[in-house]
Amino acid sequence: MLAAGLRYARRNVSLVVGAVFLLILVLFVGLGHLFVNTSRSRPLSVPALRPPSWENPFGTDRQGRDLLAVMVAGTPLTLRIGFVAGFLGVGLGSLLGFVSAYYRGKLDTVIRGIVDIGLTVPGLLVLIIIAVSIKEGLTVDQMAIVVASLAWLNPTRTIRAQVLSLRERAYVEVARLSGMSGPAIIVKELMPNLLPYLAATLVNSVSNAILASVGLEVLGLGPIDAPTLGMTLYWVNYNAALINGWWWWWVAPIAIILIVFLGLFFLTVGLDELANPRLRSAV
Repeated sequence: MLAAGLRYARRNVSLVVGAVFLLILVLFVGLGHLFVNTSRSRPLSVPALRPPSWENPFGTDRQGRDLLAVMVAGTPLTLRIGFVAGFLGVGLGSLLGFVSAYYRGKLDTVIRGIVDIGLTVPGLLVLIIIAVSIKEGLTVDQMAIVVASLAWLNPTRTIRAQVLSLRERAYVEVARLSGMSGPAIIVKELMPNLLPYLAATLVNSVSNAILASVGLEVLGLGPIDAPTLGMTLYWVNYNAALINGWWWWWVAPIAIILIVFLGLFFLTVGLDELANPRLRSAV
């Protein structure tokens, strides 16, 4: 079993590279919480605007926060927004996609129409309106729900297309003739065959959710008190750190965001190879 897994890992390099990037991130956060005092991520906890040194390896910002502590405390919050929004989006998208494609009829027409209309609306504009309408300020979880409000549209369309191709297969027809109910066919016959595809869709949705949350936060529409990566970039922009030459302030969050997206991208490519029979045979 282990030997077979290693042989497959050697063939599917993208999956391994993606996992390595994310493992580096997990180690950074895990070891950081063991050895870094995350209370230094609060304003006025350290001297302001200090470049990287032995005492402050990532430097400090204008608010008097240690940027290493900010990265250790803020990276899990950004990932939390992405994973919560991704799971909600793919969960709702899967439910609607399976039901719409299997039962067809008027229900399919309504769901397909809503999805088609929703995908034509500029997503970032809608998210900005929703975020602005919440007057009391967003928390991290509320931010995830705001991002998830549109995260189900694309999964619904793509999963529906996959189910449409599967519902006419012989084994589904046999299950139907044997008296199996519709929900049972969806859960026991269709869903297991789409698990690798659903996993790839989930990783892609998490990546898109993180991108959307960072975009909103850079505009100042995120959880203002949370040290997320997007809010760190908001303060970089607010204090004109690029113009003033405070390079250490923006290098750390951008480097971590780059690692996150590279890891999720390679993981999506690897899972896509696992889900697609044509690509799988070529691996």
